[in-house]
Amino acid sequence: MEQLVFTAFLNRLFGPAVLALLLRLGIHPKHPATPISNSFAMELLVAVLLAIFFVAVRARLSVESPGALQHTMEGINGFISNMADEVIGHHGSKYVPYLVTLGMFILTCNLIGLIPGLESPTAVVIVPLGCALLTWFYYHYQGLRSKGPIGYLKIFLGPQDKEMPLLMRVLLPFLLFPIELFSHTARVLSLSVRLYANMFAGEMVTLVFFSLIPLGFPVIFEGLHIGVSLIQTYIFVLLAAVYLGEATGEAH
Repeated sequence: MEQLVFTAFLNRLFGPAVLALLLRLGIHPKHPATPISNSFAMELLVAVLLAIFFVAVRARLSVESPGALQHTMEGINGFISNMADEVIGHHGSKYVPYLVTLGMFILTCNLIGLIPGLESPTAVVIVPLGCALLTWFYYHYQGLRSKGPIGYLKIFLGPQDKEMPLLMRVLLPFLLFPIELFSHTARVLSLSVRLYANMFAGEMVTLVFFSLIPLGFPVIFEGLHIGVSLIQTYIFVLLAAVYLGEATGEAH
């Protein structure tokens, strides 16, 4: 795959050091001369841009005369806070920082491909997989933290209603535990494949139409790309909130 300009710049600066580190860890990159991939370079660029954005927002915080950046960030935070309250519950506010960071990272990764010379790292499967795994571990950790190991394990064993027949109460955990285990494991695949497939398809469609009709008509697909980016970010964050709600919510 052809290197992006930013990727080539990183490989010139840090390529030998990264290669030495990977070899020391027993990892042999496919292209030793260019161990830093486009997707990693784009992720790093997104992280740097978001860090600059957050620093700029923090530096310009004002109660009397809030600027455009502050209004933008307050709107994003308010939108996700409302989602957390509705989906997770009254205790959802403690998870808003994670959901905001996750959403802004994914959205920026989705949209950065619109800039000429760059590409969306979420169109490479390893990036959505990383976001999915992080979310998976995060909501399990929060579930264990809020309920304790025994209390959290009960989620996987199904309801234990005293009015149920004794035989059903004994057999139900053995039937539901493997189903719940498979269901939670499949969430990683569901989150990553949904985001990857949509972004990859969007990138390919835009690339094909730009090669066939360089001017005018491809702008429609750029608008479609923006729409898909927003929708997929919303779905990913919404599902993360749903999983957090299931993991930390009180059983009824």
